[in-house]
Amino acid sequence: MTVASIKLLVKEVLAHAGIELRWLRHVNSEETVLAKLFSTTKPVGVLDVGANIGQYASLVRKLGYRGAIISFEAIPAVHAALVQAARQDSTWKIAPCAALGRAQGKAEMNISKNSVSSSLLPMHATHLDAAPDSVYVQTQTVRIERLDELAMSLLPASGDVLLKIDTQGYEKPVLEGATALLPRVAAIQVELSLVPLYDGAASFTEMIGFIQELGYELFSIVPGFRDVQSGRLLQVDGFFVRNG
Repeated sequence: MTVASIKLLVKEVLAHAGIELRWLRHVNSEETVLAKLFSTTKPVGVLDVGANIGQYASLVRKLGYRGAIISFEAIPAVHAALVQAARQDSTWKIAPCAALGRAQGKAEMNISKNSVSSSLLPMHATHLDAAPDSVYVQTQTVRIERLDELAMSLLPASGDVLLKIDTQGYEKPVLEGATALLPRVAAIQVELSLVPLYDGAASFTEMIGFIQELGYELFSIVPGFRDVQSGRLLQVDGFFVRNG
């Protein structure tokens, strides 16, 4: 029996059990896109903005990346858990607890029940309807810093970096606070909302246009947050690479 026929047989058996098997080599997943970006851009550092408890850092380590990771988290209790998650990884640094934006200051962070949906912006009803566990349960005052001011002293002295931003609708202000850093950013991964999820957040087309104006081109889009009841796709991850 050939390899191709074995694969087909396995897929048919699993299909009868209600399981869909996909060969990741051909799937436009976060893992496959990131693996390609790591191999082509060879970053010396990964900036993990909106780190929560370190899920993204764990993902890039599983993909084989062994360079520097700098994670940023704004909520003190979550930041403390992030510090604990990184304690056994000498090249994974946790930045001081702060939100990131276009200018220094203070703001009220809306803390969600599931913590990952916490945002500086009010939540739109579309988001809450699709994910009831994302409901805000409290607010907390956090300080805001510019990414380029916090990151420079934590990164290796030279070399390109990959910037991932997951800040629940606040991605554009984060980029506006990273202008001095962008010459070193070879690739950007950012959440893009197809429908309004947070009041005041930049739209899908606005974000793509803004990042293109910064000198990047769209590399790939990977489906993300979906309303499981309606089936509607609400948010995707956009991957961008520096022109030239």
